[in-house]
Amino acid sequence: MTALAVVLVARRSLAGFGDAARQPPWMWLGGVAGALIVFTITLAAPRIGTFATIGVFIAAQLAMGVVIDRFGLFGLDRIPLAWTRIAGLALLAVGAGLSLHRS
Repeated sequence: MTALAVVLVARRSLAGFGDAARQPPWMWLGGVAGALIVFTITLAAPRIGTFATIGVFIAAQLAMGVVIDRFGLFGLDRIPLAWTRIAGLALLAVGAGLSLHRS
């Protein structure tokens, strides 16, 4: 409803929705991913704690960033997977795992 109101005020028409509908399908993944992330954080935080939830979330985001770079997804330049990136991901995984440990 908010998007509808913004488009009507800004453009005085619904042309913005037509423009959005003609975008590549992968661009629609952002909305789906956003909803999934909000849902997951809402469920995970009370169970494993806020610190662990955010730690796992950040580690997963950076791991996905490495995958996107490695394969050049979404039209981006390919960036090779070097040992430094692998070491960084391993340290992130260890840190996320340690944040799940309750003493």
